[in-house]
Amino acid sequence: MTKMAEMIVGHALEDIQLRPVTRIDLIKYAGASGDFNPIHTIDEEAKKAGLPGIIAHGMWTMGNLAKLFTPYYEEGFIQDYSIRFRGMVFLGDVITLKAELKERVENRMSFEVQAINQEGGPVLKGKVVYPLYKPAVKQT
Repeated sequence: MTKMAEMIVGHALEDIQLRPVTRIDLIKYAGASGDFNPIHTIDEEAKKAGLPGIIAHGMWTMGNLAKLFTPYYEEGFIQDYSIRFRGMVFLGDVITLKAELKERVENRMSFEVQAINQEGGPVLKGKVVYPLYKPAVKQT
């Protein structure tokens, strides 16, 4: 694993592929978040709302993006997160999380992040600002 401090613009963090979304994932998330909207847990309610089936909470997908940065928490932290939801996540979907370094000014790094489904369709896109605790050491 490359250290965050060694990254240059254009480098990407290692992709993370989540296991297929399960009903129990969404039930657990509903309990943890307090979001008990039945479109996330009950098939009939999702269908009444015009959906083909239950959908994952958008915030479940967004929260999983933090996993990209977990290996680097000794070097820095997520300071800002801005996300646009682009598509729905359904039961059985396999989501891949991605982050590419787009800008770096001293110890402040800006990543483009996205989550895509197994068909390559984006379900979420956004930006993460990740400052390092220590300034980067210049290499000669």
